[in-house]
Amino acid sequence: MSENALPKGYEPHAVEDHWREYWEKNKTFTPDPDGPGEPFSIVIPPPNVTGALHIGHALNHTLIDVLCRHARQKGKKVLWLPGTDHAGIATQNVVERALAKEGKTRHDLGREAFVERVWQWKEDYGNRILNQIRMLGDSVDWTRERFTMDEGLSKAVRKVFVELYKEGYIYKGKYIINWCSRCHTALADDEVDHMPEKGHLYHVRYDFEDGSGSVIIATTRPETIMADTGVCVHPEDERYAGLVGKKIVVPVIGRVVPLFADRYVDKEFGTGALKVTPCHDPNDWTLGERHGLEFIQCIDEDGNMTAEAGPYAGLSKEECRKRIVEDLQASGQLVKIEDLDHSVGHCYRCKTVVEPHMSEQWFVASTKLAPRARAAVPEMTQIFPENWMKTYYNWLDNIRDWCISRQIWWGHRIPAWTCPQCGKLIVSEEDPTSCPDCGSTELVQESDVLDTWFSS
Repeated sequence: MSENALPKGYEPHAVEDHWREYWEKNKTFTPDPDGPGEPFSIVIPPPNVTGALHIGHALNHTLIDVLCRHARQKGKKVLWLPGTDHAGIATQNVVERALAKEGKTRHDLGREAFVERVWQWKEDYGNRILNQIRMLGDSVDWTRERFTMDEGLSKAVRKVFVELYKEGYIYKGKYIINWCSRCHTALADDEVDHMPEKGHLYHVRYDFEDGSGSVIIATTRPETIMADTGVCVHPEDERYAGLVGKKIVVPVIGRVVPLFADRYVDKEFGTGALKVTPCHDPNDWTLGERHGLEFIQCIDEDGNMTAEAGPYAGLSKEECRKRIVEDLQASGQLVKIEDLDHSVGHCYRCKTVVEPHMSEQWFVASTKLAPRARAAVPEMTQIFPENWMKTYYNWLDNIRDWCISRQIWWGHRIPAWTCPQCGKLIVSEEDPTSCPDCGSTELVQESDVLDTWFSS
């Protein structure tokens, strides 16, 4: 074939390798901050360092690349900033699985050695995504490449955390969170995958303390009955007219709890009578706070029953469900069982069923921030297409405070210290050397790390 003959198809290596090397060598996409033109900047949505780019990333990057190249043609000085995300839970899981093949756990190594092991893994395997970004021909500025755990960004994360804490937008407190009993960490709402499952609706008879009758409640989780601290009905439900205020005995455990009314209850679901278990359901938590109920936890961090579960203490929650159903049937308090197709939350990484769990965690007060974000649309920000504005408003109007602490070792450690001598909590950009109140130098740093989404 003649040297000048065109190949039958497009041969990318002959073209793309040359231009890719040319762009990097000549810093084609490195803007001069002092140069002419209006600034135009986009930060790459940082891909997880654990994985590989897929077709969705390719589409996303193509759209951004088009915007950046078009802006350059219009004379703007353009910065498309490349980088990767440390992916806290995902990366820790990958390294823990590798350790398991050696017959070890992270606890065998200890925190410091384990984190060193993760850094080594990142050095060995973390460049795959960066090479894919190069292969796509993204017009990013490689001189400014970042990683969410690098020194500069780690300082930035600390600074923002401390500033938000001082402004009252970050706090530590007890609240009901999503808990993965395998990963042993809290999860944000968007880290819970809701999957359809075939389950059951158990109809259980709760008797009045005075022997005057009973109500039937319907629940998908009989294993939480031991943590019930109330029964709730809708104030306009005629079936329960005149019964609000009576005392009810919780089956098996014998606890006496109030029957109260709240408009939250769906009259059409089940029997219209809701067992309220504040420590094991986020909506029940709200009802518990609003009506001053007792907060009792009957399932622990490992998914086993606590001492509060009485005769079922020490059992797994699955075994407890089986046993309590048998016991309710034997006592005549199990009225019926219905088949139910429902959605069940699972950990987005390991697929373990997520347990609503009361825990002391760190939170961003999203409920305080939401009104300003709501007011920004359409005053300062436009949403395309406009029909998504309704979704945006609905999300903000129903937002909950965001749990940002994770009980893992890989990530930005929360910059908070407690003084064991006087109990002082110190939140600081720099590591403190002594307690500002009592002068003690024996300070203990928070063991949790920040949620990757907060860091990113």
